[in-house]
Amino acid sequence: MSTEPETTEEAGPGTPDTPEAPGAETAPEPAPEPRESPAEGTDPHGAGGGFGEGEGEGEGKAEGASGGDGDGSAGRLSEAEAELAAQRVERERIERRKAEKQGAIESGTKLSGTAADLLAAVRAVESGEKPTATVFAESAPAPRRPAPEPARRPQPTPAPAVVTSGAPAQHTVESVRGVLAEGGAPEALAPQVAAALGEGADSALREDPWQLLRIGGVRPDQADGFARALLGGACGPDDERRGRAVTVWLLEQAALAGHTALDLPTLTAALDRQGVPDPDAAVQDTLAEAEALAFQDALEDPTGTAPQGADEGEGQEEERPVRVLVGLERYALAEESLADGLARLVNSLSKDAEQAWQAAADAASGDTAELVRAVAGHGLVLHTGAEAARAEPAALLDAARAVGLRAFAVCHTPDGRRRLAALPGGADADAAERGVGTVAGLLSGAEGPGRDTDGALELDLLIVLDAPQLDVESAAMLVESLPDGARMVLSGDPAVLWSAGPGRVFADLLTARACPQIASRVPDPGPIGELVSGIGIGELSQVEAPGKEVVIVPVRDAGEAVHRTVQLVVDSVPRAIGIPADQTVVITPGHGGAAGTRALNAALKERLNPGPGRFGGFDPGDRIAYAPAPGRTVPGVVVNADTEGLHLACAGAPVVVPRERVEGSVRHGWALTAHQAVGARWPAAVVVLPGDAAQALSRPWVYTAFGRAERHLSVVHGVEQALPSAVAQTLAKPRTTRLPTLLRTQVPAGG
Repeated sequence: MSTEPETTEEAGPGTPDTPEAPGAETAPEPAPEPRESPAEGTDPHGAGGGFGEGEGEGEGKAEGASGGDGDGSAGRLSEAEAELAAQRVERERIERRKAEKQGAIESGTKLSGTAADLLAAVRAVESGEKPTATVFAESAPAPRRPAPEPARRPQPTPAPAVVTSGAPAQHTVESVRGVLAEGGAPEALAPQVAAALGEGADSALREDPWQLLRIGGVRPDQADGFARALLGGACGPDDERRGRAVTVWLLEQAALAGHTALDLPTLTAALDRQGVPDPDAAVQDTLAEAEALAFQDALEDPTGTAPQGADEGEGQEEERPVRVLVGLERYALAEESLADGLARLVNSLSKDAEQAWQAAADAASGDTAELVRAVAGHGLVLHTGAEAARAEPAALLDAARAVGLRAFAVCHTPDGRRRLAALPGGADADAAERGVGTVAGLLSGAEGPGRDTDGALELDLLIVLDAPQLDVESAAMLVESLPDGARMVLSGDPAVLWSAGPGRVFADLLTARACPQIASRVPDPGPIGELVSGIGIGELSQVEAPGKEVVIVPVRDAGEAVHRTVQLVVDSVPRAIGIPADQTVVITPGHGGAAGTRALNAALKERLNPGPGRFGGFDPGDRIAYAPAPGRTVPGVVVNADTEGLHLACAGAPVVVPRERVEGSVRHGWALTAHQAVGARWPAAVVVLPGDAAQALSRPWVYTAFGRAERHLSVVHGVEQALPSAVAQTLAKPRTTRLPTLLRTQVPAGG
């Protein structure tokens, strides 16, 4: 592992997107000035020999000024301040443009006080700038110091409202708008409220103002203020309507944090923290109104012994302990449907294709043979492994199709589809010809074999890669779509971050041991593979990186982290490693803060594609992250914009985002979070770890972020000992799910 590649302080006149001449990776071109010349093999973190030491020789040499540590520090701080000053100038310029802009101003921009705070909270959640799960979040970062953020992008003039199928009627929206104005809430929320409450939304909202909590980003205290404005003294903390609404809101927050249900004591404790006087009554009232469901799941005896009964002759058995869970209907039914479908696959193995499967098993060899034999004899198989292990399900796909079986494989992202289709055996075929697609494409019908008259996919085998990213609803839809007798393989790396949606399907199935589990023995190659493999078992160790495959860049603060990140992407990595800027991704723990995605994207846009942001904050050529649905992020590039909306190119396909959806679903994409990046890989990755992000780190996060790099990984390191500590000790926060319990009653352990 080496220190930062030799780097000039400013990019030269040439374009940063042009790779160096052949041989640049093994023999980086020396910098024009001897400003950065760290000794080869120097440990940048002192005597500790790894990521853990934040002080020492390497940090003093990060900038490498020839005049000594003192001069280097002064130069570094001056340049960091200059970078931030440039960002401030750009923000001021944008503010001036907004002030001078003629025409309609977006609804809500002149609000102040509580209404402005409410609208800002909703928009922050919609755009992904603020996490929605504030109550049951998987990690609880320490509060960050307020830092200047890029100004909100100027928005295009909204197009005239058009009533389309599925959209709320205009008269309903206008009626809701009046109620919102009366209660002091931003009128810009009217379309969302009308869509959530349906016809008669204005009356429903007036009768129960706490229904405003159905809108993402709205907090109970904000809904309380809205209710007081509408109802006056007719409402209070003990209002039954408030108790029900807050209960449902808490369950939604839990789902956003990954839980499919909550233990009753956990739910009542959360209600108490929200000021509900009688939490038990609030839960019972919610259940009585069918706004949530309750379950009693028998607890598994950890000793494996049966519960002791009464004395012989009494004919009575002691009741087994149970836990009471409460959940929203949609997730509860999806989890039960998933368990039923998985049991059907396990218990209804088809004999029709037995001869073909036997032929595939006989022809298999090498690392794939065990997987093919397992699939030949079982309806459901789990396969675990890292990136290199994807070759095994790819070989299974080819083997099944070679003997005439209808087989198809799906991945979490278009990039995953591309990488799977490009594996050996399918180099001459595109993804569709090889039988590869995405989960979303298969479920929508845009990809895959199509469905029969009963609505089932015409498949004998479905292989699902990136299985840890499956939430319960997507998994249930996939399983329900398979015909009786079909086989299913779930393949993935259990060490990466779990799904954005509720559930932990892959981990639950591994725990339940309801089917064969095949663990790949194929390791990821190279220094990056060695580093990431160690992180997977809780070890962050020094690795040899003779070709600068792994580089550590120590920084002292967030401002320096932004400066060094831009320098790496624009100059160092293209020149010294040979990977252009458009093939490098920046990954950071969060959207906010002085080194979050917003600040990094603003700085990277200024260097890589400067422009006025005339299309709702975007310019042609901007890299973007498009979220067509919650939990799904597709990288792309802005093409242009017109009256239809913002035109993007995502994974080689044209996408048009209506202008009213741009703010909530499109953001700049040079810098991403690890959750946005999971399922994809880039030739180079720059992982930014500012000091204020220490509390957000965990082993799965670090494993996922570092594993996005194929050829080169730079770590902008400002968290000192927090990084090895997180890798060694901070595991994924448990999620409350019912799938293992449901499977125990239908599928015997071991399948």
